[in-house]
Amino acid sequence: MIKRRRFVKLCASFAAAVSASPRLLAQDGGTLQHFERVKLVNTRGRVISPNDLDVGTNYVFHYPYVCTPCFLLNVGQPVRGGATLETKSGHRYRWRGGVGPQHSIVAFSAICAHKMTHPSPTVSFINYRHQPTRFMDSDERTAQQAKIIYCCSEKSVYDVTGGGRVLGGPAPQPLAAVLLDYEPSEGALYAKGTYGGDMFEEFFDKFTERLQLEYLVTDVSRRIAGTSAVEPLADFSENQVLC
Repeated sequence: MIKRRRFVKLCASFAAAVSASPRLLAQDGGTLQHFERVKLVNTRGRVISPNDLDVGTNYVFHYPYVCTPCFLLNVGQPVRGGATLETKSGHRYRWRGGVGPQHSIVAFSAICAHKMTHPSPTVSFINYRHQPTRFMDSDERTAQQAKIIYCCSEKSVYDVTGGGRVLGGPAPQPLAAVLLDYEPSEGALYAKGTYGGDMFEEFFDKFTERLQLEYLVTDVSRRIAGTSAVEPLADFSENQVLC
């Protein structure tokens, strides 16, 4: 009886800790983190539907924080889930695939998993390549593949249809994925969480002062609420560096 009471008490303590800190659940039971469900809109505040997203175009929005950029992509074909991926800390998680009428819409954190290169209003060294692109793979051999995210800072390459897995370069883990919902009745897309190895805490530690200036905010870790504006990367960043 005493052992049972102790077990119940431990379970209650763990549940309370998880309620106070969602990160605890992510670290202990996986990598999924639920944030506020946010509707994706255009820069005029109107709903973004899958039909508004041109195939192969780089789109950027911010989630789950006001200063953390993400890629929103229409790859033009169904994207299947199911692949098992692993963070640099050894947490395994499952790629969920695309959403939308054709299951062709995916989203990833645009913060490179190596040295946190990311799109900024002045320049972006990381971008989506829809057409076949040459790169050096993880075995230092020349490879070519379409539908990749390429970071020109240190040549890390990620497989968009494979959940952001690393194809080449020094990145130690896949890009974190954004959990999306599609509401057919509205034709709307929502972001509601992230999964995989996010870099948010390190990102804020390294770039706080610059982010405050770029986004004109004091609290760079303020969470996005309500809606998040989607715009082409070409409009968000003055310069895109291709390599």
